[in-house]
Amino acid sequence: MAEPIARRSFIAAAFGAVAAGALSGPLLAQTSSLKFPQWVEKFRARARARGISDAVYDRVMGDIRPDTSVYALDRAQPEFNEKPWQYLNRRVSDWRISTGKERAREYAPLLARIEKKYGVDRNIMLGLWGMESAFGEVVFNPKHMRPVIPALSALAWGDPRRRSYWEQELLNALTIIQRGWSTPKEMVGSWAGAMGHTQWMPEVWLNMGVDFNGDGRISPFGAPDDALAGTAQYLVKRGDYRPGEGWGYEVTLPDRVSPRTAGMRTIAAWRKLGVERANEKPFPRSGEKARLWQPMPKGPVLLVTQNFQAVKSYNPSNLYALAIVLLGDRIGGEGPLIGKFPGGERPLTLSEMQEVQRRLTAAGYDTGGADGRVGQDTMRAVAAFQAKVGIKPADGYAGLKVLAKLREGGV
Repeated sequence: MAEPIARRSFIAAAFGAVAAGALSGPLLAQTSSLKFPQWVEKFRARARARGISDAVYDRVMGDIRPDTSVYALDRAQPEFNEKPWQYLNRRVSDWRISTGKERAREYAPLLARIEKKYGVDRNIMLGLWGMESAFGEVVFNPKHMRPVIPALSALAWGDPRRRSYWEQELLNALTIIQRGWSTPKEMVGSWAGAMGHTQWMPEVWLNMGVDFNGDGRISPFGAPDDALAGTAQYLVKRGDYRPGEGWGYEVTLPDRVSPRTAGMRTIAAWRKLGVERANEKPFPRSGEKARLWQPMPKGPVLLVTQNFQAVKSYNPSNLYALAIVLLGDRIGGEGPLIGKFPGGERPLTLSEMQEVQRRLTAAGYDTGGADGRVGQDTMRAVAAFQAKVGIKPADGYAGLKVLAKLREGGV
């Protein structure tokens, strides 16, 4: 994507809403030389140049009100404040692993067709689907998603930093409507305009989308066929995904090899240096090229291949890509990382997470339910509880300390 913000995961955006909740709109108001109605009329010429008819433009933009709440969310990027182990624990959770296994069985024929056509490993697709929308759980949840046209209109009108980018995405969204692929009512997504099962920006919808279920239109909503196939095509065409190769391996290093050793080398070359898999299994492909990466000093060491970079092309974050591939591995039956992160802790099990949610609910905090999935409500409840009992930082991380404190208090 042209902008990193376009591929932020929906959970990060949702938690951004929590972090920004105390900020008032006027404090973060943007600047524009035109009143919004004037800007809408001026923007009509841009839409006409893209082939948008006046009838469609009037129907979509005629009575629209800009969603100015997106300005606060634009400035809240909490994903960068998490420790690597927290980031991974939150996302490679028991709920996502068990739900991913259910989706793997439910959609096995679809995943097999996508794997055959595009060569992208089904577990990578499941990991990405789980990261982007919790396997479709939040696609239309108003706590996480909002109408996209008012959001993009506000950003195109009032964000001076990336105005040209938002203008293009608004034009892309209008083009989708012009083609009859969707309606303004159906187009709901993140504050930045990402939509559907795999959180497509309008540009991705237009240029990478696939009518994989043959219904005559391309849509990231509804059945996941189009969303998953289009995303697989994205990884191949824009990420240079290489069929038949893995994403990487956790490894152990001999003393003479530093985790900061640079360069792409074949697995055979790494083995000559004494690098071996942490699980003691053989490397499956000696000719595969990979580079060393250590997410955190003294933590696990990985050899990552071009396919790791392909996943990263969907969001330029190493931890985002790592969460996807690790989630995919766990869905496929692999174990967790063997190496430990300094200062880290194991993630809560599904039953422990449900216990945290039940105890918080009993104490008067709204977790949005006790299903074991950590969404915006649970993170908000955890942060409030942490602040009340003095757990620092009050970061919303539902970990062992929070569970112990809840039990200690008899909650």
